[in-house]
Amino acid sequence: MKKDIILAGVGGQGILSIAAIIGYAAVESGMHLKQAEVHGMSQRGGDVQSHLRISDDPIHSDLVALGGADMILSVEPMEGLRYNPYLSEAGWFITNTTPFVNIPNYPDIEAVLSEVKAHERRVMLDADSIAKELGNARGMNMVMLGAASQFIDLPQQKFEDGVRFLFGRKGDKIVNLNLDAFRKGRALAAEVG
Repeated sequence: MKKDIILAGVGGQGILSIAAIIGYAAVESGMHLKQAEVHGMSQRGGDVQSHLRISDDPIHSDLVALGGADMILSVEPMEGLRYNPYLSEAGWFITNTTPFVNIPNYPDIEAVLSEVKAHERRVMLDADSIAKELGNARGMNMVMLGAASQFIDLPQQKFEDGVRFLFGRKGDKIVNLNLDAFRKGRALAAEVG
């Protein structure tokens, strides 16, 4: 198995938590993992991205090549489009449809979503609304992780163990809220995929 993933979003949206859980699931499944992150502007609402490379064979580079990503997982649609050149022809574009409007010239959201819809293999979820409906307004990233997990060949249990590991110190209530968000995203993506 080999999976090259680019995570994209804005500082504060939980990209690094998603990366940590995918990494946990990969390592606990006996896979090799390389990861590279850019999050220097995260406190200012700037671009945050992470390259994740998972394989059952050793990995020599931590960066995904142009046209080589099996998946772009975006918690902000415009930020996901920024990495379009990295997506392979057979890759999945998985994005939250809720924009994070942090610049005065943010493009028309309908135009942004129209570009996403041009991808044959896509999952588009209003993850913010889904998380709020579940009583977990901050769980949008777990909804998106759940959706993406449907297309990553690792056991669901390993992802759920990663959620427990990452959020365990915050107590059972927070763990269960995040597991509910993860499971809901996974179930919705299963309907698409």
